[in-house]
Amino acid sequence: MLRYALSRLVSLAVSLALASVAIFAVIEVIPGDPAAYMLGMNAAPDTLAAVRAELGLDRPLPLRYLSWVGGMLTGDFGTSYAYKAPVADLVAERIVISLPLTLYALALSTLIAIPAGLLAASRRGRAADWGVIGVTQLGVAVPNFWFAILLVVIFAINLRWVSAGGFPGWEAGFWPAMKALTLPAVALALPQASILARVMRSALLDTLAEDYVRTARAKGLSRGQALRRHAFRNALIPVLTILGLQFSFLIAGAIIIENVFFLPGLGRLIFQGITQRDLILVESVTMLLVFAVILVTFLVDLAYAWVDPRLRRR
Repeated sequence: MLRYALSRLVSLAVSLALASVAIFAVIEVIPGDPAAYMLGMNAAPDTLAAVRAELGLDRPLPLRYLSWVGGMLTGDFGTSYAYKAPVADLVAERIVISLPLTLYALALSTLIAIPAGLLAASRRGRAADWGVIGVTQLGVAVPNFWFAILLVVIFAINLRWVSAGGFPGWEAGFWPAMKALTLPAVALALPQASILARVMRSALLDTLAEDYVRTARAKGLSRGQALRRHAFRNALIPVLTILGLQFSFLIAGAIIIENVFFLPGLGRLIFQGITQRDLILVESVTMLLVFAVILVTFLVDLAYAWVDPRLRRR
């Protein structure tokens, strides 16, 4: 188990290094001069030079990369030129919205998908199975921003149960804050729940064909009992894989959803940084999100070892 965990840690470190190079390279090769974009076309040359020096744009690319990575390793994510504030402070203000939103959506996705997958597998070929397949097919086909707009029209405009957007802040209380996050979380969760439910159904059906499940049925267990007691845990490995991938999909989807619902989270911060050509802000926040995704993947790998004892002996 220890050797397995160490190998995954090495993989995590290599992935982070490669991701940092890719993020820096992609953002730095964007055409145009960020200083000229920030100051306008009619900016004086000496002013442009001063801004370029302040942003570090006059230094060679390798030095800028090493300075950026070294700063992140020490907790210094740089200073946003557009906001005139440390990026770390901006992240701390926004992550208290984005992280609960992502976890909320992930919890909703799991709570919807696993019972749906169990129901479909236990009723294979029946009306319940076909119903789950049809609903999940619709959920996969429809993008989350369309769900978001539909939810706003139904629950905010017509029924007026919730506001159409905005966030009151956690200081307003836990329930008002969670109420503001509910529609965005549902919009994020529904497409992912559809994917997860289909994977859960397929994994359970494959597991039900194994010899040990047939042996359990021969001993007198019903199909549902054999599914819950024996097949469910072994079907969790592909489900855990999808859950790890969904975290990254939810983070990416939050960039769109936060703009639809006017939530001041990390996704909206990245969007604003891109439109303002705030390079250090976009680079640092994107790298933090990549780190979160890779960390979740590492935790999922450890969960594999918990589910499958064979991995503990590696």
